[in-house]
Amino acid sequence: MSSNTYQALVCCRAGVASSQMLKIKCDQVISEEGYPIETRTGTIADIDSFAGDLVITMSDLAEDLEAHAGVAHALGIRDIVNKQEIKDKLQSFLEAVGADQ
Repeated sequence: MSSNTYQALVCCRAGVASSQMLKIKCDQVISEEGYPIETRTGTIADIDSFAGDLVITMSDLAEDLEAHAGVAHALGIRDIVNKQEIKDKLQSFLEAVGADQ
């Protein structure tokens, strides 16, 4: 396991229901898989002050974030309760940053 812990902002437009549900599912996958990722929730507006490694959001918002300065990695989740999709995308992120698994 990598000694690095990656910081992720889980966000939606309002930062209420969708991001909370997505954070719960992400945290379940992170715990089950032992991924070195810590999450917090927020809104799209929080991205400007977020100094972490990863933004996790809904797929429609992820497309908008690709052009956003300062967002190195943005994961778009289509089905926010689909743990397999979340697992696959988190795994891809960890592989992209060279994290030890």
